[in-house]
Amino acid sequence: MDLKKFVTIVPDWPKPGIQFKDITTLMDNGDAYRYATDQIVEYARDKEVDLIVGPEARGFIIGCPVAYSLGVGFAPVRKEGKLPREVARVEYGLEYGKDVLTIHKDAIKPGQRVLITDDLLATGGTIEATIKLVEELGGVVAGIAFLIELSYLDGRSKLDGFDILTLMKY
Repeated sequence: MDLKKFVTIVPDWPKPGIQFKDITTLMDNGDAYRYATDQIVEYARDKEVDLIVGPEARGFIIGCPVAYSLGVGFAPVRKEGKLPREVARVEYGLEYGKDVLTIHKDAIKPGQRVLITDDLLATGGTIEATIKLVEELGGVVAGIAFLIELSYLDGRSKLDGFDILTLMKY
C-alpha cells in the first residue's frame, strides 16, 4: 500500500515555508492505519521486543496499537510535570531553547528489549532524548519505528548504530 496517498500535505503550516505532513488522514482510514500498524508490528516481532516506548503525543498513537497487537506493554515518554510518580528525566535542545522529557523510573526493567515508536523522524532530538531515557533505565533499544522520515533534515545521523524502520520518506 502506498501510505503517502493517505498523508495530507498542508502548505505553510505552522509557519510559512513548512510543508506539514498531516497523518490524521492516514489514521482516519482504517485500512491504511491498520496496514501501517501491521508493518511496525512485523518489524517489532523480528526484534523480539518486550515493551513499546513512545514520546507524546503521536508516539502514543503509533505505539499503543503496536503494543496491543504484540501483547506487550506501552510506556509513555512525557514532557516534564505530566507523570505522577518518580521519573527519570533528560534535557534536550530545541531549535530555540531546551525542553525536558520524562519517563516513570519503574517503566523499564533492566535488560528489556524496547521498540521506540513515533510518527516522524525530523531532526532526531526527541528520539535521541528518548533513547537516553530507555538506556538510563537499563533497557535495550531493539529498534526505532516511524511512519515518516524527513530525510532532508538528517535526523537519522543522531541515531547512528540503531536499527530504524521508516514507512515513508520525504
